[in-house]
Amino acid sequence: MPYKLRPAVPEDESFLFEMLYASLFVPDGEKPFDRKVLNEPWLMKYAEGWGRKGDLGCIAMDNNGVMLGAITSRYFDRANKGFGYVSDDVPELSMALLDGARGKGIGTALMKSLFGALKDEHIARVSLSVDPRNTPAMMLYERFGFQEVGIEGTSITMVAIVK
Repeated sequence: MPYKLRPAVPEDESFLFEMLYASLFVPDGEKPFDRKVLNEPWLMKYAEGWGRKGDLGCIAMDNNGVMLGAITSRYFDRANKGFGYVSDDVPELSMALLDGARGKGIGTALMKSLFGALKDEHIARVSLSVDPRNTPAMMLYERFGFQEVGIEGTSITMVAIVK
């Protein structure tokens, strides 16, 4: 599947909400989340008002301009922690792909793009939260040097050094 990458811009906010929903891991055989979950403050903070100072992201699109996936990093603070929060100076990564775009190298390309943008901004570390049962995501994150630093509920918090 041919694809191209471009920076995420404020006009992508609705797609970033779609990718936020897609990023919610649901184990096989379990009921998906109700879409109303996107209105919950603890979740909507990942995409709401996209394009604020410090936001970095990338959108993958096919050759017809159809968006296939996204990766973002956003800063949170101690008073408004994200699930993968480790400190105020470490942005948190979020990533998702549409079902048909998985397993084609797009996730790897998105990770490389975001890591390049983080490096350009002199950001030393990035964190994330992932359900350890999400094996494909775990494998991708480990390939990029993410290491476990804690557990919060059913998710592992991981951090990588930006190289």
